Amino acid sequence: MDKIRVLIIDDSAVIRDVLSEILAADNAFIVVGTAVDPIDARAKIKQLKPDVLTLDIEMPKMDGISFLRNLMKLNPLPVVMISTLTHAGAEETLKALEIGAVDFMAKPKVTASDSSLLHFQHELVNKVKAAAMSQHNLKFKKVIKNTLPAGHSNRRIPDSKLFGYNIIAIGASTGGTEAIRDVLRDLPENLPPIIVTQHIPESFSARFAARLNEQSKLTVLEGKNGEILKPGHVYIAPGSHHIVVKKHGNQLKCRLDNRGPVNRHQPSVEVMFNSLLKIDPTQVVAIMLTGMGDDGAKSMRKLLDAGAHTIVQDEASSLVWGMPKAAVNQGAATVVVDLHKIAPKLMQHLASAS
Repeated sequence: MDKIRVLIIDDSAVIRDVLSEILAADNAFIVVGTAVDPIDARAKIKQLKPDVLTLDIEMPKMDGISFLRNLMKLNPLPVVMISTLTHAGAEETLKALEIGAVDFMAKPKVTASDSSLLHFQHELVNKVKAAAMSQHNLKFKKVIKNTLPAGHSNRRIPDSKLFGYNIIAIGASTGGTEAIRDVLRDLPENLPPIIVTQHIPESFSARFAARLNEQSKLTVLEGKNGEILKPGHVYIAPGSHHIVVKKHGNQLKCRLDNRGPVNRHQPSVEVMFNSLLKIDPTQVVAIMLTGMGDDGAKSMRKLLDAGAHTIVQDEASSLVWGMPKAAVNQGAATVVVDLHKIAPKLMQHLASAS
């Protein structure tokens, strides 16, 4: 196979050197060049024809967000943002994902421990590989955004249907921040409670929930330990904890679990799905969206076998068809559909439930 051609764009010489060294050490990549700012990058993209870019947000001459916006209009390429894990950094990074970046990473610290650097190395290699795999879906994603209006399935379900322990659980990773938004904005406010596990850093999850709350009719918030799950609410797993559901009498409560990474992730989709096996799985809808890896696939099959309804995003509309593919391979999908048909399929199922 041809090597993945990577162009690194960052004004820090140290970061350019670190990223170059990590990627060059993996036989899957060739670092075709580095650029010190977006103006430099424009010329090198034309000259070097990279497959994937790594992009800093704060740079001289033009910021990374403005550069990314122009890039996605004129010459869409897979981009992995390299960002600082601050409140401001989270806001800008989420904006970059809305514009079209595939994924993001925190900048490594010069004083980081060996274990932290090894983790960064592993994540960088996997995310750049996933970005390269997503290349064929960038144009599709752009077409979908431009042709399908928001809210096209926003019809209410009779309140009499919202009974018992109905709960909806959504799992996602790479590309998931936008996929989750697209599903939620197409749903009405009188739904059973929704819990969401998106692989996201701790400093990003609260801001992610806030952005979703601004764009949805549902009330979206970061999950809190011991919170009663209410209809019409969406609970996002904090980036520091797994989110699980516990039954307390006639109520369902959110519990935050700090057991450590499962499938290399905390929060983990598998932990969330497994917790739903302990309530009535026949009252569960489990949804798997775009993402890298296989987190949650086995537990989704267990839910299906126990009577849950399961919906999996199809390959054509997934930015990275890793987690959904793993679910399909496990035989865990009741239906496999385009991203923009997930909300209507969910509504159809809930409306027909008896």
